[in-house]
Amino acid sequence: MSSNSLRFEPLTPIIGAEVHGIDLGEPMADPAFDGLHEGWMKHQVLFFRDQPLDIEQLKAFGRRFGELHLHPMGDIEGHPGVLAIYADANSTTFAGRNWHSDVSCDELPPAASILHLHQVPDVGGDTIFGNMYAAFDALSPAFAAFLDGLEACHSGRQRFAGYFGASEEDSRDGKFPEAVHPVVRSHPVTGRKALYVNPVFTSHIVGIEPEESRALLEFLYRHIALPDFQCRFRWRENSVAMWDNRCVVHAAIPDYLPQTRSGYRVTVVGERPA
Repeated sequence: MSSNSLRFEPLTPIIGAEVHGIDLGEPMADPAFDGLHEGWMKHQVLFFRDQPLDIEQLKAFGRRFGELHLHPMGDIEGHPGVLAIYADANSTTFAGRNWHSDVSCDELPPAASILHLHQVPDVGGDTIFGNMYAAFDALSPAFAAFLDGLEACHSGRQRFAGYFGASEEDSRDGKFPEAVHPVVRSHPVTGRKALYVNPVFTSHIVGIEPEESRALLEFLYRHIALPDFQCRFRWRENSVAMWDNRCVVHAAIPDYLPQTRSGYRVTVVGERPA
């Protein structure tokens, strides 16, 4: 496959593009990879249709972008770096149902997430993505400058124990991850600034009073969820979505029960947010 065969069809002017002219199950030459990476940096979220990948092919595609990230609560046995995404009529919890950036509680949070769904409901189960460059750019200059000097704590405990009821002893490191990151981070490739807080993992703003922290985070959570910054993807069987956790938040909508939504996700180790 050559880079000339790639075509990016934007979903919105703000975020997201469907990619045509590529088979993710085949080895990718460097020029094609460079073209794909350039499109990813531009659109932040890429979508691919009709990609009947097996687990090894999904892992190989993920590794083109870097080392695979190991999830704090464990991956599929025999496949480090691969997380099962599954919900059906018997599910009581749903991965990704609230706005978040994947595993932002890690010291080195994932840069890329790549999700392949091989079983999808007839209708529903869409995923919404939000552009955190645009969310930052929409703030007043004075407020943006104020946020740019703050840090926030991201806690795995409030998600993995609080929502899923997981045990700390069963986690990757024997404890739930926790990390302090900038409220506004600079992307290592584009240099653009993006908001980096989310209601799933962010517990509080460091260095201010709890009441101030809650009020500030409540505003930011409302702000990042504005439809002005979003695109929405309707899944079909063997679709793939790939997003940049450094500048994107996302949420999956559990509106499809009792049908089944199932697939696998790989994430790629990122750098320390700066």
